[in-house]
Amino acid sequence: MRKTEFANEEYYHIYNRGVDKREVFLDRENYERFLLSMNLLNDERDGLMLKWRDIQRAEPRAKLLDIQELSSRENPSVEIIAYCLNPNHYHFILKQSRDSGIKNFMHKLSTSYTNYFNKKNKRAGSLFQGPFKSAHIDSNEYLLYLSAYVNKNNFIHGYNKNDNWPYSSLPDYLGERNDKLVNKDIILGQFKNVGEYKEFLENNALYMREKKELKKYLIEE
Repeated sequence: MRKTEFANEEYYHIYNRGVDKREVFLDRENYERFLLSMNLLNDERDGLMLKWRDIQRAEPRAKLLDIQELSSRENPSVEIIAYCLNPNHYHFILKQSRDSGIKNFMHKLSTSYTNYFNKKNKRAGSLFQGPFKSAHIDSNEYLLYLSAYVNKNNFIHGYNKNDNWPYSSLPDYLGERNDKLVNKDIILGQFKNVGEYKEFLENNALYMREKKELKKYLIEE
């Protein structure tokens, strides 16, 4: 039984990695497919992925944001506050919007992407390491801290040395993109401007990375 009980209007850190620590995102197409699923599966309506597939077949240059029927969510399961997709794992900050929202959203997301990945790579079986992991974010300080951890997670794990990782919500928070996938107001609204939040990000992410690096050299007694 899952230890975390999800409540509406509460925030949660959601994360998981590939089974046997394997990579679950092998190329740009994989990342973009997962992001598409995050968008279209966060809706009480079913079949949006199939509708988008049919639209793209008819008009390959179509963009999701231009399709009003698909880009405007009806009764979403969750609010996505922040996210980061790394080669072998992902992190989300989610706010539950309706009963069982997180559980339903994560089930649809994992099932959809696993089916896609297995078909594309001619494999079978589980892709992720068991059920997704979760932790209740029980204070505003923790929420802010985790926003830095998630937005800069690619940097913290040493995959990227700057802020140009496109498969996270970081570009949205820095004002470089607005794909409407995340609700960044709850975090940015607590800072004077984007520059102040960027300084908060950099200071905390650098500390987190140094702490992670230090663990490699610790000797257990």
